Amino acid sequence: MESIALIGQAIAVIAACWAIISGVGAWKREFIGKRRIELAEEVLASFFEIKDVIATIRNPFSSGDEGKSRKKGEHETQDEGALLDRGYIVFERYETRKEAFVRFNTLKYKFMATFGPETEDIFTDCNTTLNSIFVSARQLATHYWQRQGRVPMEGDEFQRHLDEMHRHEGIFWDRMDEEDDIRQKLQSVQDKLDTVTKPCFEEPMKTYSIFTKQWFAKG
Repeated sequence: MESIALIGQAIAVIAACWAIISGVGAWKREFIGKRRIELAEEVLASFFEIKDVIATIRNPFSSGDEGKSRKKGEHETQDEGALLDRGYIVFERYETRKEAFVRFNTLKYKFMATFGPETEDIFTDCNTTLNSIFVSARQLATHYWQRQGRVPMEGDEFQRHLDEMHRHEGIFWDRMDEEDDIRQKLQSVQDKLDTVTKPCFEEPMKTYSIFTKQWFAKG
């Protein structure tokens, strides 16, 4: 009987140790999981902010004063200046809202360390999309709008000019529909972000609770 009691005590001690170890492990997993959720929420919120900022930057409606902060060229004409000012609007709007992009990009390496290096594409794609707006603004203001109606073009040359100008305008201005090129690119980034962060918001099965749960009421 004594040996049975000793065995019972040993089992009880082992079970208690296992419960403690499991509890510590569970706490650690819960702590790490909480940090992942907080980071996922922060990056998602930051992404939605820059998505709204990009929509504001590309808004086709502007006031007569926008773009006027551009430094004027020494020999530019009034007509040239007006077109250059129009293209400068997106840069001007960006400058007043660039902190949103700084916050988003600051989270890049922490997010990569937590969710994997392949998530760098999320941040790279956002910056590439933003830069494409700036590139189109420069192309339109310095080339396509300057040539439109001022430089003689015929046939295929004129058609190529129109096609390229319209393509850049589709990037520069927001069409405000789901066919918009920039909106589609940002939606693609959002889909990637959703895929990566979705597991954070799904409640995991806590297997340790099966062993630490009090199954029988005390007599």
